[in-house]
Amino acid sequence: MKRKRREKKPDGLRWMLTYSDLITLLMIFFIVMYSMGQVDQNKYRQIAESFSIAMGGGKSIIGSDSKPSVKDSVKQIDTLNVSQVEKNKLDKLQQQVNKYLKQNKLSGSVSTNIDERGLVVSINDTLFFDTGKAEIKPEIKTKLKEIGKIINELGNSIRVEGHTDNVPISNNKYSSNWQLSAIRAANVVQFLQDEVGVKPEKLSVGGYGEYKPVAANSTDVGRAKNRRVDIIILSTKFDEMEHNENTKDTNVSQNNSKTSK
Repeated sequence: MKRKRREKKPDGLRWMLTYSDLITLLMIFFIVMYSMGQVDQNKYRQIAESFSIAMGGGKSIIGSDSKPSVKDSVKQIDTLNVSQVEKNKLDKLQQQVNKYLKQNKLSGSVSTNIDERGLVVSINDTLFFDTGKAEIKPEIKTKLKEIGKIINELGNSIRVEGHTDNVPISNNKYSSNWQLSAIRAANVVQFLQDEVGVKPEKLSVGGYGEYKPVAANSTDVGRAKNRRVDIIILSTKFDEMEHNENTKDTNVSQNNSKTSK
């Protein structure tokens, strides 16, 4: 009697061949994408995570170290937006100041520019002061007050810096160009506080003598450009940097004082 052949049961591991083929294809796909070098990283990450979840919820093939947090990304965007908004405000303020200068025929004695510090209103010393003196001329006070009102609209901190040429001062009232430049700047700051109403905590002052020229001191024209008072409407970023630096210096001084006792 002929024996009946047993039918072979399907191999339970046959499905692994299909699975391994799929994994191989996926690996080739990602290698090609990576080698192209132009793939958008965010899309690449999304695709990788989608395949990871579909294939069993494994970890992303892209390390977590390369993925910025949402909080960090939002912070970067906010910083860029704030910087652009403030730049637009400084540009608008510069236009307002320039308009006033043109209307009052002051463009030849006062110039404006925007640098990393903020908006700089640079005033020739002969407009404000008599030679070798630090008192603001009475006839210019009305115009200075109007300029002060315009620049105070923004609410930013204001720094006033005094500068001279390299010609030694020759009077008994001031011992050096350092002193003359500092007192001139201080008088402008006092005027902005008393007559314009700028908050004192928003004001700062500096005197640099002949040591920060904007032109060569070898000619009359160059020396005239160097004799100036700069009124700087500080950008928020620069103001914070300066504040942090001053705080750091104060802490160092206090620590040194404690150590020496």
